[in-house]
Amino acid sequence: MNGIIGKKIGMTSIFNEDGRNISCTIVEATPNVVTQVKSEDTDGYSAIQLSHGEAKAKKGRTSKALQGHYEKAGTTPKRKSIEFRDCTLAKSLGDTVAISDIFEEGDIVRAIGKSKGKGFQGVVKRHKFRGVGDATHGQHNRLRAPGSIGAASYPAKVVKGMKMAGRMGGERITVKNLEVVRILEEKNLLLIKGAIPGHKGSIVVIEK
Repeated sequence: MNGIIGKKIGMTSIFNEDGRNISCTIVEATPNVVTQVKSEDTDGYSAIQLSHGEAKAKKGRTSKALQGHYEKAGTTPKRKSIEFRDCTLAKSLGDTVAISDIFEEGDIVRAIGKSKGKGFQGVVKRHKFRGVGDATHGQHNRLRAPGSIGAASYPAKVVKGMKMAGRMGGERITVKNLEVVRILEEKNLLLIKGAIPGHKGSIVVIEK
């Protein structure tokens, strides 16, 4: 699968040929560097590793092993490296991959990102619970409570996976069937119809 690593800039809206206003997410995908090429003979599978963003080499920001890994590809330390299996791009070690090498306007893609962290949340916000009935018969403080979580004398424990309060967000999310509506090649920008997981400035992967 072919893809590219980018940074989510934010959202905007554009008008299409029919005059309709379309909400779009802006992804800045500066040319990625091929930092490793894997093959069936040497690794057991074929893949291309792409790297994006600049990272500091000093003060322990990048380990010596990774520094040597990037030097082998003839590039500086990078912030993010991801493998794309069964990639059809004819690229060698040290080559760059630009937006125009993979995408065209009108392509259907999928976006992978890390959702915004919401912190510790209750069951109403986290799992869309409705609370425990109305505030009648003395239930003045039970409107957002989870209710009973036990299971009687057997199995006499809370079953794993029970929907309860906890940390919300901060998960890897994949959104499929998104359309590339505009490509600004000179600015390394992709305009993708709809929303993409993550906060502004977060790393996202766009796959075709």
